[in-house]
Amino acid sequence: MVVTDQRTAVDWAHQIRNLVDVQYPRAELITLVMDNLNTHTGASLYKAFAPEEARRILDKLQIHYTPKHGSWLNMAEIELSILSRQCLDRRFPDQETLKMEIAAWQEKRNAIAQPMEWRFTNEDARVKLKKLYPTLQE
Repeated sequence: MVVTDQRTAVDWAHQIRNLVDVQYPRAELITLVMDNLNTHTGASLYKAFAPEEARRILDKLQIHYTPKHGSWLNMAEIELSILSRQCLDRRFPDQETLKMEIAAWQEKRNAIAQPMEWRFTNEDARVKLKKLYPTLQE
């Protein structure tokens, strides 16, 4: 988790470049699953970097946007709510302290994390979401 002063398109672009060049430099393709925030687009990379650099970064990304009303997002929202209650429930004197507190919380949380057991199968999705799947004419 990264703490920044703002959450602008340029801030997001720099985080994505860090993801591509520092965190996963050997990856051929990185799949991102993101919400629909207006800064989470390829255009943000072009705002922050020269066109060649933006294209280089985009070529390493496969971006999938979550549905605006996807109930499975509740898990991420629950985790952020827990972070807010357990860690962000007070004022911090500066960003450095905030970063250290979040990192400590995250490390503790990951140490006790249990594997997720998905119960909603592909077959369930095909039945429940049938109207969203295209039909093939034979």
